Amino acid sequence: MKIKLTTIHVDNQENALRIYTDVLGFAKKADFSNGPYRWLTVTSPDDPDGTELQLAPNDNPAAKAYQQAIFQQGQPAVMFFTDDIKGDYERIKANGATFTMPPTEVTGSTIAQLNDTCGNLVQITQLARW
Repeated sequence: MKIKLTTIHVDNQENALRIYTDVLGFAKKADFSNGPYRWLTVTSPDDPDGTELQLAPNDNPAAKAYQQAIFQQGQPAVMFFTDDIKGDYERIKANGATFTMPPTEVTGSTIAQLNDTCGNLVQITQLARW
């Protein structure tokens, strides 16, 4: 088995697409509609056939309550990994992101967090090399 798709709920799919592609640097993978429903995914440009992140509309009351609760607790909804957190931090910040935590060393890694402006905190992690 392998993970092929994971979902993050967003309050505005069009804004989320802009943030996750233009600001974070992911590539749009799938984008099609069936009536009011829109299936929208992004993926890493380094692995276009790898795991997809679905940017799902936040129209489910349970998902919305969960999203709001973890945001209020300061917990990231999704975590991405990098080999160059300082470089990615500078690139993403220059693209207009608002970081809630700059690169910070913690046990075993360096992390940074940003607000995706769609209701979620995003964590970027670089694992320590020992």
